[in-house]
Amino acid sequence: MKILMVLTSHDRLGDTGRKTGFWLEELAAPYYVFKDAGAEIVLASPKGGQPPLDPKSDAPDAQTAATVRFNEDADALATLAATQKLKDVVDDEFDAVFYPGGHGPLWDLAEDQDSLRLIEQTFSAGKPLAAVCHGPAVLRHARGALAEPLVKDKRVTGFSNEEEAAVGLAGVVPFSLEDELKKNGARYERGAPWQSYVVTDGRLVTGQNPASSAEAAEDVLRLLR
Repeated sequence: MKILMVLTSHDRLGDTGRKTGFWLEELAAPYYVFKDAGAEIVLASPKGGQPPLDPKSDAPDAQTAATVRFNEDADALATLAATQKLKDVVDDEFDAVFYPGGHGPLWDLAEDQDSLRLIEQTFSAGKPLAAVCHGPAVLRHARGALAEPLVKDKRVTGFSNEEEAAVGLAGVVPFSLEDELKKNGARYERGAPWQSYVVTDGRLVTGQNPASSAEAAEDVLRLLR
């Protein structure tokens, strides 16, 4: 198995002066689900190189077994520091594509043309496509059959309005992920805040929040098997 994980290159949280980026658990948990299953993992980002880490995701109260393992894994850290440029890997052969979240994707990957091409190629090839938390923002402009929104009539989840309000960023983010998915015709679902909730519709796997990351990766493996 060869799996591509796509990370954000965006590090500014709107006009707040605060930093954002990718959320560590949403990379680390799936990374080890895939790695422990024997998969080859490729990391990419729009700008390549070291992607920005949301500092809150590396705080003591955000640590999980997976994040601790990742931070102690010299090979994983070296791979992260040298992500490939997304435009250089879009046409490579991957068995599945996984988008971790963090708030960064709302600004760059949601609008990135290389990401859009990757998503549409992956979906049209019938391969698993997964995104967690704010990662489903990458589906915003994706189109499927008859040029309709790729998420139209599909069951999906993603970071909820309730969770966005709880972290105090509803007025900071460029758009509401929940509202955007609904606007594009998705059948949006959500579970309890901060609890794992994953929806799989065909080859599309979406997770609601950081706690959903490992379960979403397990669903990708089930599809590949």
